Amino acid sequence: MDRKKQLPLDERDSLVFSSGDAVEEKRPMRHVLFVIDQLCELGGAERILLNTIRLLPNDRFRCSLLTFKVDPSIHISEHVACPHFVWPLRKVYDWNAARIAFQLRKFLRDEKVDIVHTFFETSDLWAGLISKLSAPVKLVSSRRDMGILRSPKHSLGYRVMNPWFDLVLTVSEEVRRFAIQEDHLPEGKVATLYNGLELERTTTVGAPASLRSSFGLDACAPIVVTVGHIRRVKGIDILVEVAALVAREFPSVIFLVVGRNSDPMYYREIEETIERRNLQKNVILHGEYEDIFSVLNMCDVFYLPSRSEGFSNALIEAMACGLPCVATTVGGNKEAIEEGRSGYLVENEDAEAAADRIVGLLRNPGRAKQMGSAGRQIVERQFTAEVMMERLTAFYDRLLAAKRP
Repeated sequence: MDRKKQLPLDERDSLVFSSGDAVEEKRPMRHVLFVIDQLCELGGAERILLNTIRLLPNDRFRCSLLTFKVDPSIHISEHVACPHFVWPLRKVYDWNAARIAFQLRKFLRDEKVDIVHTFFETSDLWAGLISKLSAPVKLVSSRRDMGILRSPKHSLGYRVMNPWFDLVLTVSEEVRRFAIQEDHLPEGKVATLYNGLELERTTTVGAPASLRSSFGLDACAPIVVTVGHIRRVKGIDILVEVAALVAREFPSVIFLVVGRNSDPMYYREIEETIERRNLQKNVILHGEYEDIFSVLNMCDVFYLPSRSEGFSNALIEAMACGLPCVATTVGGNKEAIEEGRSGYLVENEDAEAAADRIVGLLRNPGRAKQMGSAGRQIVERQFTAEVMMERLTAFYDRLLAAKRP
């Protein structure tokens, strides 16, 4: 299908956004400034940003990174080799904000920045506006969720900022629909860019048996794993209910939760529920673990109980490791899982349906293995870093081409 017929565009937006069109002439080096609100934990968006900087072709793009808050333990320089800056910003309307706005304006002009690519609300709305008022840059916004962190003023701000965005990249088609319907963005300005994995990382892993031992897990116990920072939106309370149901048939089952405690009050609620339901041996809150692919490779089933998702990195990581997946029908989950082929989708909050699907996979290891293999094939076809970077550079090229006479 002709992309331009599929998404009618006006003249201003006529550059958008087929990634298949070749650009034949030699392209000059371009400068991309990435701006993110904070780097205080390495969640999905933060990892994708840092990987993008690392993987952009360095013969065509030079990168810089700006954030307004950082956790020093992250050690940004270990993740990216480009110049990076931390300009502390607590409010967007005080003298410090004015000073940083001036710094940003000067940087954009002195360093001849071509594209400003923003992540999250302050970067989108404040840094994006300052950038467009300061220099002839193209403004790209990366939308990662269904607006779960927005306040009413953010929602209003996005509507006001609509004319300033040159391109909005959404992490899934579901988020794309949200951006069009809720932010009232023109369809031609919004394109989906799925997260991509470096598949070779999924195979360079530790031995499952020794890792189980180091985790203190029984060598024969079936393991259902989920990965994500522990907060209410991730639905870990539902996971505990599912564990109680599955344990009736598989008393030795272990539900392993790998992720940071990002909400201490909620975390304590989970602990109390585990104790009340006598599930201390069945539900393990492990905390963060750097070598996530080794963890996934020692498990049997992946379960994603999230109440909201833009597009789950953890889900496609599990699929890449050959795990059959059970996930809620929120956000982009249904764009990754092929129902009944690579896994199952269940309604949000439906613990009984999730438990039924997990029990079915544990009963039938052959079927589970087939589903895991199908999931790996889907990732190889659609969700690789190579596919992601090809599409991103094509989007950048079309934006920059529009600057030429």
